[in-house]
Amino acid sequence: MDSPVSKRRNVLAAAGFVLCVVGLAILSGSGCATCTAIPASRMPPSLLATPRAGKDPINFINLRQDPPAVYQLGPNDILGVFIEGVLGQADVPPPVHFPEQGSLAGGSPAPPSIGYPMPVREDGTVAMPLIPPIRVAGLTVTQAEEQIRDTYIKAGILLEGKDRTIVTLMRKRTYQVLVIREDAGSSGSEATAGGTGLVRRGTARAVDLRAYENDVLHALSETGGLPGLDAKNEVKILRGAFLDAQGRQSLIEDYDDGSAPVGVSPNNPNLVRIPLRRRPEDPPIEINEEDIILSTGDIVYIESRDREVFYTGGLLMGREQLLPRDRDLDVFGALAIAGAAIGTGTSGGGNTGGFGGMGGGGGSLNPRGIIPPTEVIIVRKTKGGYQIPIKVNLQTAILNASERILIQPGDLVILQYKPQEMIANILLNSFQINYFLSRIQ
Repeated sequence: MDSPVSKRRNVLAAAGFVLCVVGLAILSGSGCATCTAIPASRMPPSLLATPRAGKDPINFINLRQDPPAVYQLGPNDILGVFIEGVLGQADVPPPVHFPEQGSLAGGSPAPPSIGYPMPVREDGTVAMPLIPPIRVAGLTVTQAEEQIRDTYIKAGILLEGKDRTIVTLMRKRTYQVLVIREDAGSSGSEATAGGTGLVRRGTARAVDLRAYENDVLHALSETGGLPGLDAKNEVKILRGAFLDAQGRQSLIEDYDDGSAPVGVSPNNPNLVRIPLRRRPEDPPIEINEEDIILSTGDIVYIESRDREVFYTGGLLMGREQLLPRDRDLDVFGALAIAGAAIGTGTSGGGNTGGFGGMGGGGGSLNPRGIIPPTEVIIVRKTKGGYQIPIKVNLQTAILNASERILIQPGDLVILQYKPQEMIANILLNSFQINYFLSRIQ
């Protein structure tokens, strides 16, 4: 019968053998990817990610039209007109209209108007009794009153200096615009399975914009403000004047073309693109006022950005991570998002293990690595559909900016041990197990 000492020796030998087999298996499985990977400092610029940070927002005052100093009349305005002996009797006071809702900036109530309602027609004229229509488009209320009085005097209906003519603005014209937004979201119990905490809820709202407030800035302010982080840095305007089916098809084709320039599309005047951010070195964004002025039937579209993600694996928990929209994420930022505690060999959620990811649970021989991993492999897809492994040395990346490459959508970030780190962990773990077993009697 074997002695207790022999039994302990057999157990120690078996444990050491298991450790060596596991270590060699892991090294043989990961060695090829490590050997063929391109060092991050040698990556050609064409394969590097495009920086996201450094874009400045445009001056949002460019999204608002400049209103005139005095309100100018136009089609669909409603005037209040009182002309003694023509529209109203001398012994009857003129009717007074009190607006039900405020129509001034800030929601303050509009002043009451006097007279009988007379709408400004589509051709810019107002039809008055006993005289031909009078053109008032482009005139102020005061100028329209003078124009109406002079026309009646010239027609011999009123006597100059003895007339009583009052013209007021009863209701300003409005423009109905449809605002479609895909940047409304919520979080919490409705978080998505991808861990982004975002549920996209598109909204569509028809808004009535008053004259000289019928622009992109007011349309956005009426529907929730500027686009959120889950929306593209762009506003699209689809003009409502579609002529025919061929024109609509042309609009759809041009809309899908992301290379369309700023402003009105040269291929279709019914599509306008307005970017909201630009780099300082880019040429200035020239936005014409006619581009941001809206008319009835126009559609303002805030499109959601594509869900750009990267993936983690290896010693990190395999999952999908959301890329930020307006800031750069380097390899250290990606590891931090994944929960890795750089320099300790562990992670906040117990995602890393001593034997190439065997840890994290209670069933492995050693749930933690003693020496931390310092190598990251980034698997990047090219435009041609190929995959390129990129090797990052975390030790040199701390001081060498060329090693801290930016993460781009679709990257697979794998944290792993170097071969020498794996061998050192195997030896140290073997020593720990031998010491533990030697204490058992």
